[in-house]
Amino acid sequence: MRKTHTFSVTDTAKFKKNLLFWSKTYEEVVFLDSNSHEDEYSSFDALLAVDANYVLSSNSNSFNKLKLAQEEKKDWLFGYLSYDLKNELESLESNNYDGLSFPQLYFFQPKRLILLKDNTVQFLYVESISDQIERDFNTILNFIPEKEDDGKTNIKIRMRIHKDAYHKKANMFLKHIQLGDIYEANFCQEFYAEDTAIEPTATFLRLNDISAPPFASFLRFNNNYLLSASPERYIKKIGSKVISQPIKGTAARCDDSTKDNMLKINLEKDPKERSENIMITDLVRNDLSILAKKGTVKVAELCKVYSFKQVHQMISTITAVLDEHVNPVELIKTTFPMGSMTGAPKIAALEIIERLEETKRGLYSGAVGYFTPDGNFDFNVVIRSILYNSAKRYVSYSVGSAITAKSEPEKEYQECLLKAKAMRKVLESN
Repeated sequence: MRKTHTFSVTDTAKFKKNLLFWSKTYEEVVFLDSNSHEDEYSSFDALLAVDANYVLSSNSNSFNKLKLAQEEKKDWLFGYLSYDLKNELESLESNNYDGLSFPQLYFFQPKRLILLKDNTVQFLYVESISDQIERDFNTILNFIPEKEDDGKTNIKIRMRIHKDAYHKKANMFLKHIQLGDIYEANFCQEFYAEDTAIEPTATFLRLNDISAPPFASFLRFNNNYLLSASPERYIKKIGSKVISQPIKGTAARCDDSTKDNMLKINLEKDPKERSENIMITDLVRNDLSILAKKGTVKVAELCKVYSFKQVHQMISTITAVLDEHVNPVELIKTTFPMGSMTGAPKIAALEIIERLEETKRGLYSGAVGYFTPDGNFDFNVVIRSILYNSAKRYVSYSVGSAITAKSEPEKEYQECLLKAKAMRKVLESN
């Protein structure tokens, strides 16, 4: 049982920042920020979950463990699904280099949960500590960090795949497409720094300020951190309705409004970008149709371009209706990993991706989110994100682009650099 208490705040931006700095004393943290983006599927402006009552950390039989936890706890669960859970779903492997060593799946049940919507803050605490709600609210409201780090790091970033090797590998993906092995694949590369340290909270705030995406997330599980400026929703369940919003198609922003609008229009009309979005939309439709009621899978929006601080993105929205008996974890198993980060056909793309990429993806291109007590959920796609293992002193971010028959390796390479711009700017600042 949870006790609920609501308060009003006037300066929501300050309150969100205070929430994040206040959370630094806890070893299990999930902070989600919509950055004031609103659509018909929005649930809150920001959310903080801390202080684990129960933890699930898994590298095997992970979905079954998660399903059991979700059914037994019937409470809020927060955490992540790593890309390499694919190996538990199909006969696949992940043998590439891993500098981070995160668990494949990690969820926790928070004792303290705080939700912000408009100017209302809702505290949902487990009953045993509910007497601390008012004290915590006042502490957060008036919180002053001892020494507020500005997040500037001046880290020297290295590339796991250099330009010539990228071109060579991109052409190998194209060869597979020409042979008919796949139609599309998401090819990713890692940027990293070894033997280094960052201040995660301040670094996240800088990244979030630069990008202001709708699915920003900050995670801490002991020594493992995720600082994510994701613009993409993987999948959300609201009652019997399911929503997936894959992104495929990216264009740069421009300070000149006329040129910026032209970049947006060009993206909307680009046949290559539209074709890759439509292929992934079809893949998502097929995934959802496995468990959806017959005839309920719909494409609500196809190839609509949305503008964010750093880039224009082409997004499609696919919806479906589930039977009441479908377990929420089973739905995730059926659709994971998400189509936008894999390719089509999915299994063949996953196999080729493993052979041609240099790094184990881990949490990158996985998902972060939560389950509610009534079995609803919402998960983002872990892209535009910095990953950090403070014990190993290893910092990493990865970016990718979709390779299709119309791809030109140099253009794909430049798209990767565009997507990496915000993370590089944050980490190499001085």
